[in-house]
Amino acid sequence: MADLAVRNLTRRFPSGGGVLDVSLDVPSGEFVVLLGPSGCGKTTLLRMIAGLEYPDSGEIRIGANGDSGSTTHRESIAMVFQNFALYPHMTVFQNIAFPLKLRRVARDEIERRVKESAAKAGLAVDLGRFPRELSGGERQRVALARALVREPEIILMDEALASLDAQLRSSLRVELKTFQRRLGRTFVYVTHDQAEALALADRLVVMRAGKVEQVGTPQEIFDLPQSEFVAAFVGNPPMNFFSAERAPQSGSLIVEGIDLKIKAPEGCPAQIRIGIRPEYLAVEKSDGSVAIDVVVESVEFSGASYVVYAKLGNSSIRAALSRHVEPGAHLTLYLDAARLHFFDPSTGRRIGNSA
Repeated sequence: MADLAVRNLTRRFPSGGGVLDVSLDVPSGEFVVLLGPSGCGKTTLLRMIAGLEYPDSGEIRIGANGDSGSTTHRESIAMVFQNFALYPHMTVFQNIAFPLKLRRVARDEIERRVKESAAKAGLAVDLGRFPRELSGGERQRVALARALVREPEIILMDEALASLDAQLRSSLRVELKTFQRRLGRTFVYVTHDQAEALALADRLVVMRAGKVEQVGTPQEIFDLPQSEFVAAFVGNPPMNFFSAERAPQSGSLIVEGIDLKIKAPEGCPAQIRIGIRPEYLAVEKSDGSVAIDVVVESVEFSGASYVVYAKLGNSSIRAALSRHVEPGAHLTLYLDAARLHFFDPSTGRRIGNSA
């Protein structure tokens, strides 16, 4: 298997967007997910790793020897596209075998490797069928088998499950992660779906406007977001944010005229942004919790909980509760002070290591 190193990669487009000075290390056998909103540069970065786009500056190195030559680079990487890119006039066997035929591999070797790759990808269909005769999940497995048949060191996937229905997508996520662990291949996977990212990633790379905002395990990204953007983007329902000010004498934080009796972090500015996830708001009091009175505006049933949309003064707030409440109700919520996140409003960056 191979390590992947991206160094100061930049690619600008005349119409705007692209990738700006991105550096990233992917150890051999790791499943890395590039996560971010549309237009943040994650697919551009993936295409440059694949050799389908060329950077304006920077370099990509693969393997212990740091090979960056184009031939070695392309041979060690395979890519699975969002639309699977299968040839409709070719059978499943011919689609999988196509990369080997281009390299003039012997017929017996092609047959062996096609069958082996199909088995690894969990493809249990007649290889003489055509793509139009397959389900979405089966076509996805054909595309994965075609990537595997070249025996690449690194597999790149661009929104590869996005076109499938939610239930199939969920089951294939489990299969894909199991498959990656079994083969020990290095995966770099692009998605804008945070549930998919959290489920698949050994490490997450959160991108915004062509730059890397934060790199970490899914747990690190969720528990200790290093910017207000990451905190808002990762998590469903999204994190609540409030503008707070530090009381001049007591130093405690005041939100919407309510003294939270919580000390501001050391060295923070007079104005600060506070974040708390909806999961850490409750209707039952606990040690260290702070009471806030809200007015319920609407309620959504999510299956696992009720998402309550309410008003705290002029600020909107969401709470994920275990029981239903009526719209219009006056409700006391308790926020877990130990779960608060603090951000500098001028930079959007995290203050301290709370939560």
